[in-house]
Amino acid sequence: MTLHKTTYLTLALVFGATYLSAQEVKPPEKTEKTVSEEIEIVRPYKPVLAEAVKLRRSPDLDNIKTYKAKFNYQITDRKLELNTDIQKLQAQKVADERKTELLNNYAKGGFGNLGTFLAEAYVGMGQDPALQAGAFFRHFGQSGKLNKQDENRQQLSVFARSIGDRATLNGKLNYQRHGLYFYGINENDLSLNPNPERQVLNFFEVEGEAISKFSPDPDALSYAAKVNGYLFNDRFSAKENSLTLTGYLNKRIRTFNLGLAASAELGSTKDRNTSVSNNLLRVNPYIKIQAGGVKIIAGANIAQEFGTSTSTRIFPAVTADFTLIEDFLQVFGEVKGDVNRNTLKDLTDENPFLNNNIFIKNSVEKLSISGGIKGTGGPGFGYKARFYSKQITDMPLFVNNFASFNKFDVIYDFGTTKIIGLEGELSVQVSDNLKWTGKLNMEEYDAGAERESYFKPQMRLSSNFMYVFNKKFTFDASVAIQDDSKAKVFSVNPLNPDGTYPATPDFANETVVTVKGFVDLGLGANYKINNKFSAFAKANNILNTNYSRFLYYRLNGFNIFGGLTYSF
Repeated sequence: MTLHKTTYLTLALVFGATYLSAQEVKPPEKTEKTVSEEIEIVRPYKPVLAEAVKLRRSPDLDNIKTYKAKFNYQITDRKLELNTDIQKLQAQKVADERKTELLNNYAKGGFGNLGTFLAEAYVGMGQDPALQAGAFFRHFGQSGKLNKQDENRQQLSVFARSIGDRATLNGKLNYQRHGLYFYGINENDLSLNPNPERQVLNFFEVEGEAISKFSPDPDALSYAAKVNGYLFNDRFSAKENSLTLTGYLNKRIRTFNLGLAASAELGSTKDRNTSVSNNLLRVNPYIKIQAGGVKIIAGANIAQEFGTSTSTRIFPAVTADFTLIEDFLQVFGEVKGDVNRNTLKDLTDENPFLNNNIFIKNSVEKLSISGGIKGTGGPGFGYKARFYSKQITDMPLFVNNFASFNKFDVIYDFGTTKIIGLEGELSVQVSDNLKWTGKLNMEEYDAGAERESYFKPQMRLSSNFMYVFNKKFTFDASVAIQDDSKAKVFSVNPLNPDGTYPATPDFANETVVTVKGFVDLGLGANYKINNKFSAFAKANNILNTNYSRFLYYRLNGFNIFGGLTYSF
């Protein structure tokens, strides 16, 4: 505002000066000199203010009325509860979790060199843990480089399991077939065995089992019962049948257990010229004490043989287990004896190249003493070491037949064979991706009537290694090492006129040869393509060594096969 007033005053002075100049009196014309003067008038500025607007009313000081706001109240009629207990929190219901798709079934197929062919399948029914049923099938065939070195195996199994409130029921039907040829050759005379015979082994099995569930009752009664029966035959005339009944009762009385285990094995083996009835009844009463890291089972094993031969034997049955460091170190020991029932099925499982008319006789394990340590060294590490000593009468041994060198007979060491052995197991799991297991068996045989315990190597080592590279690649490796073993070769026919072997061996007409040991290295790999498909590859006998487990029977060299697995 001051700026405007200054402006107006300046303009007024300028116009005023101009006006005064216009009124100035001119000098007489006769005067020759003219005088021009400029007069500037300056005076102080005096602002003029308008009078302010005044309120003509005074406040009423006598008005003391107060303002009252209006409120609306809602009073709830609630009883006062004097409850100081902690109220239970109601958890919010979680939405139903989506069920994971389980791929319980698979089909697998592959092929490779040496005519290798693999077909395998498994089918399981349902996800109910209390009721399970399934079926399994497998076929594996392979052909070697020797004449008729062909072998194939088939297996078909059906099983079912039901878990009830008081007991678990198991059932199984099983069929196995093993086809092969007697392809054995003598390296010193390759002209022998020009046309190997064919052999087929068939095995039918049915099994049922009932087991009581565990009860926390200190005075509970537990039981188990099992029945197993099978039929076995070969391509020629050998037949075998067996029925096994097993029962178990145990009564807990706090830290004591009173129990009884019993079994009956009934069976017979027949061939063209032999027939053996081989029955065995076992009764094992015992008492078990378990408290404070100590478990002791003391009892007796009563074995009754009847059939072709009859005998009754009583053996001790004592086991002890002491926990020195919980989960880390346990010391155990055992003293026992038993009658080992030999069967044609068990003998052909160990050596399928058996001759006709095999004589069946039981072996007696007079006294067996063992002891060792076991435990864990932390997560993923477990170990076991056991030392044992056995005395066995009539231990079965394989020998090559004099007339048919590529077939094996079964003889029995009529003396007492003493065995001292050391067994060790080790398992190391560094993580879920790396695992290694190994097992070592070392045995020293002191034969009875025979010179050697034939085809019984003193050292066996097996190891497996598994490595998961990532979610798709998995690798595994295995190695099997076996020491040398001995075999007996007859220079003259040792058989008696009735076709049996003499009780006393004739060392003058027999020689002992060495079957060299071997190292078998295998590698495998698996690649997961997706949730349904995966590819696999397996290589065996990578060192390509021509080794034999039994005299004259050379196993296949290097072989590799692979294929696909489909899960559904």
